[in-house]
Order: sequence, then C-alpha cells, then structure tokens
Amino acid sequence: MSSRPPALEGTCSLLPGPVPSSDLFAAVADTYADLAAEHGPRNVLVLKRHPAGLESLTAALSDADRERSDAGPRSPRVESLPEHASKTVEEYDPTLDRLEYEERIELISLVIDGASRAVPDYLERAAAHESFTRDVGQLLLEATRQRLRLDGLEDPHDCLAFLYAMNDRFHAELEDRGYVERADVIPRAVDLLEADADRLRTRVTASFDAVLAVEFEEYRRLDRRYLAALSGDADLLCLGERHASVERTRVEPGCVADIAREAGLTVEPLETASETEADEKPPHRPITRFLATGDEPRTDSPAGDPVGRARRIRTGTAREQARAVATEIQSLRDRHGWSYDEFAVAVPRIERVPETRRRLRDAGVPTATIGTPSLAEDPAVNELYAVVACQCERERDGGELERLDGATGPTGQRDSNDPRNVSLDRLRARVPEFSPALLAETAGASVEHSLERWIRRTDLKGRIAREEEWVDAREQYAGIRRVLEIAAFVEETDLVGPDWQGLRRMLRRTIRYDAPYVHAVETQPPTGGVTVCAIDELKYESRTAVFLLDLIDGTYPGEQFLTQLFPTAWLREMSAYPAVTDPSRETIVDTFATADGDVGDPFETYHAQRSRRRFALGARAAERALYCCSYERGAGGLRRTHDESRYLQLIESTPGLALEDVDAHADAAIHGETNAVEALLDQPRGELERVLREASTGGDADLGETEALFEEIAVVLEEGDIDADLADAVRSQFEFAAGEVVRDE
Repeated sequence: MSSRPPALEGTCSLLPGPVPSSDLFAAVADTYADLAAEHGPRNVLVLKRHPAGLESLTAALSDADRERSDAGPRSPRVESLPEHASKTVEEYDPTLDRLEYEERIELISLVIDGASRAVPDYLERAAAHESFTRDVGQLLLEATRQRLRLDGLEDPHDCLAFLYAMNDRFHAELEDRGYVERADVIPRAVDLLEADADRLRTRVTASFDAVLAVEFEEYRRLDRRYLAALSGDADLLCLGERHASVERTRVEPGCVADIAREAGLTVEPLETASETEADEKPPHRPITRFLATGDEPRTDSPAGDPVGRARRIRTGTAREQARAVATEIQSLRDRHGWSYDEFAVAVPRIERVPETRRRLRDAGVPTATIGTPSLAEDPAVNELYAVVACQCERERDGGELERLDGATGPTGQRDSNDPRNVSLDRLRARVPEFSPALLAETAGASVEHSLERWIRRTDLKGRIAREEEWVDAREQYAGIRRVLEIAAFVEETDLVGPDWQGLRRMLRRTIRYDAPYVHAVETQPPTGGVTVCAIDELKYESRTAVFLLDLIDGTYPGEQFLTQLFPTAWLREMSAYPAVTDPSRETIVDTFATADGDVGDPFETYHAQRSRRRFALGARAAERALYCCSYERGAGGLRRTHDESRYLQLIESTPGLALEDVDAHADAAIHGETNAVEALLDQPRGELERVLREASTGGDADLGETEALFEEIAVVLEEGDIDADLADAVRSQFEFAAGEVVRDE
C-alpha cells in the first residue's frame, strides 16, 4: 500500500475541547440535524472512529432528529469506522471469514513454531515472561493496522525484523485460507475502495449523500484515506476536538487542526453555545480545561478563592480505595437520591475492571459492566475444559479413567496433583451426582455436539442462573458460547485435529494467552448499576458522578510506556516500532498545548502528555461531581507515603484550583448495609483494644462510654430485626476480643 497522504474535500469543525459531554453531544447533534434537514436522515452516514460511546451518540442524534422532524421517530445511520469497513470488505467478498481472537492465537502460534528464521536471543529469554505473548500480539496487531511490512523497512532492529517476518508469513497463511483478521479490515477496505474493485466504491457510496465524521481527532492516516475514498462524491463534514487525541497520538504526532489542513479540509472553529449559568457549571470544569490545555483559571477574588474544585479520596491500599468509593457512592445516593446508573468508576486499564467491580460489589454496590473476563477465571469455562480433558483420557483408555475415579495410592491417599484427578475433582465439585458414566453418555462423534449435550444433561446454564449474580451469569454464558465456537472451529479447520485432543490443545492455548476483557464490554445493560470501565471508554460518555481510580504517579503518567516487551532505551532507537518513539521537541510542543520548550526526555515527555490528556477526558465525563482517588505506595524500607500523580500535585499547586479531601477513615460516616455490618463487627474488638491501650500507657479509660456502647449493641441484638447469623457473628467478636477463641455451646 502506498504511503501517499489522503486527499479530503470538505470542512472540519473543531471544538475548543475537551468541552463538557453535554456540549459535545449538542454540537454533534446540531451538525447532524443540519445535514439531515438538507439530505434526509437516511442519506447521512455518521462515522465515529471508535466503537466506545456509540450508543450514547446514537441516542443524542435520535433526539435531535425527533425534535426537528414531524414524521415520527427515525433512526440515524451511526456506525464506528471499523464496523463500516468490515461491512465494505464483506460487500466485496461475502465468503471471506474474519479471524476470531481464539483462531488468531492458534494460527500465529503455528506460524511461529514453524519459523525457519533464527529467533533472537532476547526474544527467547523474554518468552519466559507471562505477558510475552500478549505483548507480541499487540505489537503485531498495531503493525497490521498500519500496514507495516518487513520489506518496506530500513535496517530494523533484529527483534522487530523477526516479528515482522512472522507477521508477514502469518498474513500469507491468512490469504491462502481465505481469512482476514480484524486489524487488517481497514487497510483491506482502503485498497478495495481506492481500486474500485468490482465497482465496490460505487455500490457502497450509492446509499448516502453526506458523511459526518465524528471524533476526527482520532482518525489515523489510513482512517483518513478510507474516509477520502468513501466521501469522494458526497458532502463531507468532519467534527473533532482540539487537545483530545489520545489513540492517534500514540502512533502519529501533530495537532488535529494541522492534520486536517494537510488532508485538504477547511478548518473552522466551532464554539459551544451552552446556556448553563456560570454557577451551575460543573465545579471541576476549570480542572478539566487546565489538564487538557494548560490554561490556568482566572479569578477576580482578592483572596484567590478557587474557581475549580474536585474531591479527593486518599487511602492506604487499593482495596481500601474501592471501599471508600463504595461508601461515597452510598453517601451521594442518600443525600441526592441519585440512582446507581448515574455513577461511573474508571480504572487506568481494562484489565483492572474485574477486580474493581468485584470489590465494589463486595462492599454492597451493584455494578453494571458486562464483558468477557479472562477464560482462565471463568468457572463455567473451567468446567468445560475439565470435560474436554476427561474425554481425552477416555479416548486413550476409558477404563483407566473409571479406575482412577476414587482410586487411592499405597498410602490410601489420592494424588491430588495428577491432572486427571484435578479434572475429576473439579467436575465432582460442580456437578451433582457426577460419575465417569456421565462423560460416556454425553460423548459423541462431534466435540461441539458432545459439549452441548453435557451442558443440557448437567443443567449448566440453570446452575449458573441459580447460583450466580446476573452480571456473572451473563459473562459465564458468554464464556460457554466462546468455548462452543472454538469447538465448532476445531471441526472445520485443518490447524488441529477435529477431535478431543485438538480441542484440548486449542482451548488450553486460548485460556493461557487470553486477556481479561479483550472482547466486547457492555456498560449500560438494562438492569442498571454502577458503570466500571477503563478511563478511555468515558470519552463519549457522561455520568452524574465519576470516580477516577489509581491516580498515582506510577499510573498517571506511568513508568512503562507503549509496551513491556522492550526496554525504554531500545524503544527510543526503534524507528520501525509502530508508535511514536523518537519525537523532536518541536513535535511535542506542536502536539500538546500543555508542553513547553523544556521537555526533558522527549520519549517520556511525549507519552506523559498523552496520559495527562486521558486524565482530562475522564474528568470531563462527570456532569456534577468528580472524585480523584489514590492510595499509598511503598517508598522504600518501612516508610509509606502517598505517591500521588504529579498531575494531582500540579492541580493542588495551581492558583484557582482545589482538591477537597473526603473523609475515608474508619470513623467516617457509615453508608450502605455492607459497611454498616462491617462497622458493627469491628466495634467490640476496637473498643476493648482502646481500653487496653489506655491502661498499658497509664491513661484513664472512660469505661462508662464502653458500657453504654456495649449495652446499645446488646439491645439491638436482643430486640432488633437482625439476622441470626449476624447476631452470632457479633457475639463471637466479643468472645474473640476476650481471648475465648473457642466458644462453649
């Protein structure tokens, strides 16, 4: 593919950005409504660069369409650019198969295993690290998105040369097998449209007269070429935000205005016309603007009173951080009556979602985020893998498996470490009345149909529905579906044998290399709850209150940029790496308004500025309340200190901006049933320890207060409507505090 720049004809309207989410949606809706009025709603194609926030955007455009139309509700044509490109490729060749995530893992592993090229020593050593395969996969995906080929590079690093050679061979295999991987969809679609293969461009563009390109600041070079090929005979209007590009700037520097002009667009500023009174604006809006643009707030107050405020939660550990967030959510609900749907909790990386969500739920806060966690952590997937492993043993020697079930060694004990025993133990623990005969009854010629019979005979989905929360049930159903899809693929492909051994090999590899939440995540399911998501998912979302977690310096900006695969010193020298690795000082200043001429280390400064933008975009999603959350980190030896993000420290030191601390200590106000229960259980031991501490230091302890407290607890236990198990637990705390570890019944 040639590297010629895209040629766009149209207008690019730029918001000063990042503006509040309400202003952003209003600007997009107004622009769309004008185009729809001119061309008709079904003749306007709206393309958003990333899928995240597509539902919110569609809802905003639908509202604008209804307000300006008397013809009843109509659905705007809104698609993400990758989705539209995928449909374009399918329009050209309906028989072409997109390679699924699990299939990609298996095929690329086979390509690497069969490589004739010598593996560099560094990669051989790095392969021992747990994240190696994932890091390599991300690098190759990015190289594919940018259409980087080994023969087009000049003197690449040995490690990159090897990996790119494997990627080229991998794509040759894909082409031979009639597959296209998701990362290659946009490059493939660009080739087809520019060549107008089989009159594809004519057929695709016949259904619309205007294109509205939303989130233009994130369009990369190939994305802009796709847009140019798509909009040659249509009116093109691009809408973007200044100071808001995070994903594009990872691989391509420059401000959005310069990029738009270079592409041939006419750039026009687009000011928001918010009618909100100044005292009703979000109190943290000046903080968002400062993080994104570096503009300090103006205050006319002689005392220098802050005009921009956010709230800050500081705790000792990450676990306490989640608990403090849960308490504050309950407190806000009590004070304002906000529903759980009005809250969002944002973490730095999507891998942090499962743990954070679990901790919030343990603290009594329902969560709404649905995704596909790591297969290794899915109980239903582990059960099906145990079935596959046992069926493999049955294929080799069915009688041996039956003899193994319940058998003991010379000492009368079973070998619990034997993989066969591990699988049998797992099935016995999960399936009532399990026996090896059940495996024989569900086995058949087709591995996919055999697993389906197991699911029906053992009522796997029913067990999940009865035993799990609805969010976990939804995710485990998704895990079951993925396993069945892998089984179907095993029976169709020649990569592995169409039997239990082949399924076990592919499933084992997928479970090993699968990353949590690499698949679709739904943050607004119909049943509601607090949204838990990666901070990048909030760019086109808004919530009444937003909690930004892990605001420590090791995360914002962070210590490891781009990848863990190579040392930072190597990355600075890797011009062929598919990201910005060696920016000049002039490039940094041109790309980020928050950078000045004294940028220090160019590599670290450039990507630290991207992290600052991520912080700003997450902050602007809050409509009324923004919470900045951090926790202590070890600072060497036994000392612990708050290693807060440098951006929080910068906010605190900037005149006109302030962070107001939230009381997150144990004696703070208690909100929520779970927190109340834990506080009640802590009372007896805590009070007795206080008395003993006073006595040991020669102080005077007021036993009257202690007696009054214990009397209140006793009255509640005797007369209150309290669960018997809870009452028993409270009494146990008194006995443990008194040294009576074992109760006498």
